[in-house]
Amino acid sequence: MRPDGAYAWFRLSIAILLSTLGGVGMWSVVVVLPAVQAEFGVDRAEASLPYTLAMVGFALGNYLVGRWVDRVGIILPVIGSALALSAGYALAAVAPTLLLFALAQGFLIGFGTAATFGPLLADVSHWFQRRRGIAIACAASGNYLAGALWPTIIKWGLAVGDWRSTYLTIALILIVTMVPLTLLLRSRVRGGPIGTLTDGAGVVKSPGTRDLGLSPGALQGLLVVAGLACCIAMSMPQVHIVAYCVDLGYGIAPGADMLALMMVGGVVSRLISGVIADRLGGLIALLIGSVGQGLALALYIPFDGLTSLYLVSLIFGLSQGGIIPSYAVIVREYLPAREAGQRIGFVIMATIFGMAIGGWMSGWIYDLTGSYAAAFLNGLAWNLVNAAVVVFLLLRDRSTRRVAMG
Repeated sequence: MRPDGAYAWFRLSIAILLSTLGGVGMWSVVVVLPAVQAEFGVDRAEASLPYTLAMVGFALGNYLVGRWVDRVGIILPVIGSALALSAGYALAAVAPTLLLFALAQGFLIGFGTAATFGPLLADVSHWFQRRRGIAIACAASGNYLAGALWPTIIKWGLAVGDWRSTYLTIALILIVTMVPLTLLLRSRVRGGPIGTLTDGAGVVKSPGTRDLGLSPGALQGLLVVAGLACCIAMSMPQVHIVAYCVDLGYGIAPGADMLALMMVGGVVSRLISGVIADRLGGLIALLIGSVGQGLALALYIPFDGLTSLYLVSLIFGLSQGGIIPSYAVIVREYLPAREAGQRIGFVIMATIFGMAIGGWMSGWIYDLTGSYAAAFLNGLAWNLVNAAVVVFLLLRDRSTRRVAMG
């Protein structure tokens, strides 16, 4: 099957659906956080622990499942994801303590969600060549579509029932939808990943792989630092916007709506970043997202009115949505195609650890200071670290190009 062909686009559409369904694992606990905190009688930092463990499971899963996908393909990992997610939501729904609820979030929900993100991006990347950037961005948008749809569904569930019944409903939805969709991905790339060439010794090489004058390990290390920093910054609004709105007296519903608005803006941002990546490269797309995210974080500090928060949340979504898929594009531009699953998974693991650390850190700062102002400043500082790494890599890219041309 040829790259960028009709089947590739069909496969991409299934990947988006799976990512949207499985992506619930990243957003559900954010919406139920105030209810869980009230039921178990804990402070904000303790109530943030289930989210942190979910992100740890998600992070490890992206790397470990990514390695698995490089060896066996996408089918078994995603079916395993569906089973883990369904079991995780069912167990979390009956958890008698916060600890057991948090463990279900981490070991089952977080790990299960992983297969529907980084590993799916790696799989999609093999089916596209000319349109790889926009294809990866589309696949990554499923995660944000999940953030736009699931908070609204969960908010409705909380209105007609409670968080436990809502979690049981999610468990049922996932198992009956994800397995049939996964079976539609049974076709596999033959003769190696689509869009690869072999050298005279039969070694798979990625066409158009660019050189930064850095070893693969050094480049991966810098991408890990960048990913960790950007997502510590990104987590502040995404994890705490509902709780922030409750503290300001606006209630849960506006916070959930703002989270959904962020995700809608994030989908638009991811699609735009994919177009930019195809034309200008993943590093440029990443830098644009990083600068935009920093500006949006700064806007949260002086503006806390209800209308202002809706507007700033939209700006935040439009700014940061393209950041994560840009890492996948950069990996495919500068690192070996045959290792796409594990290398994309490793970088995404770093970004999710950033989300986990940042989600906990913001709650901890809130408990220390009694407000979120310092937490927003902390996020802005980490965002500057991310931008600095990206600028360094861009300068290396331009330098190696000049040497190659000279």
